Amino acid sequence: MTTATSNQAPVFFFDCDNCLYHKNLGILTMMRERIVKYIKDLGIPEEDAIVLRNRYHLDYGLALRGLLKHHQVDPIDYDEKVDQSLPLESVMKPDPALKDMLSKLKMKKWVFTNAYQPHATRVLNILGIADEFDGMTFCDYRIPNFDCKPEVSFYHKAMAHAGISDPTLCYLVDDSAANIDAAKQLGWKTVHLADDASQSHHGDYQIEDIHELPNVLPELWK
Repeated sequence: MTTATSNQAPVFFFDCDNCLYHKNLGILTMMRERIVKYIKDLGIPEEDAIVLRNRYHLDYGLALRGLLKHHQVDPIDYDEKVDQSLPLESVMKPDPALKDMLSKLKMKKWVFTNAYQPHATRVLNILGIADEFDGMTFCDYRIPNFDCKPEVSFYHKAMAHAGISDPTLCYLVDDSAANIDAAKQLGWKTVHLADDASQSHHGDYQIEDIHELPNVLPELWK
């Protein structure tokens, strides 16, 4: 390890959706329904739209990337009709306990999300935790062929944005096993936020709720 690297401060990267808030809020289900409706509005039958949504998510990391590649949709129109149409304010509320936990984590905190910036910012503002983060790396829908997790290039982009080059000083909490696996392969310290932590073999640690982070990494909260 070089001197320049060893002098770096660690960074904790936080996924946004279904991680900073619990998936039982049903936001993922609402988003999937809107994606299917968006595909149906392209003139595709519902059964085929469901298949395409799932296939594009698996093949490209995000359904939108498949739609851009194969259907030449307008990504900003997609954002308005899918992400921005979600009634977040009616299902999500401020989380003082999460804010307190983040405030006691005395290191750089960075949002690392496959969402577009407007959606992620909405989530942070509703939860009341926007001021706890030093920055955000998001999927920029305006850029052709934008990258996303779990692509290695996106992790390197997040590191560059956060001003860190030593992967061993990077932490990530994410609900996606694929995203966690990619980060761990790069040398990051990883926490998988799983449906059932006892059944997950992904990451260095496993939790079922974001508030449990200090339980598995107590040294960071001393």
